[in-house]
Amino acid sequence: MDINTRLVDGVRVIELSGVLDTTSARRVQVTVLPLVEPEGRMLLDVTEVDYMSSAGLRFLLSLYRHTSNLHVQFVLVGVAEEVRDTMEVTGFADFFTVRATPTEGLALLSGDNPDARDSH
Repeated sequence: MDINTRLVDGVRVIELSGVLDTTSARRVQVTVLPLVEPEGRMLLDVTEVDYMSSAGLRFLLSLYRHTSNLHVQFVLVGVAEEVRDTMEVTGFADFFTVRATPTEGLALLSGDNPDARDSH
């Protein structure tokens, strides 16, 4: 699992690539959670995630809780169809603002957009 981070116009962009499973989820969590800044803006790009296990979904839920507690505008992008289906069945999809591409996610987060958290 590769983790790349960068700032784009004040938005913390985190790109994951590889397999997000039991082996990698803990490392991803301890790397990503400290990057969350109170009342900030964050985009998690999982376009290059080849596989996501239930441990990966637990990481997403943990990240959602953490960003919610810190009032962060958070957008998830590039979710594979099978992961999106699982998120819908489990009810996880209701927690996240999801966009298809990083460009769409960044557009949503650009400037002061209080609706970013609630846009599905």
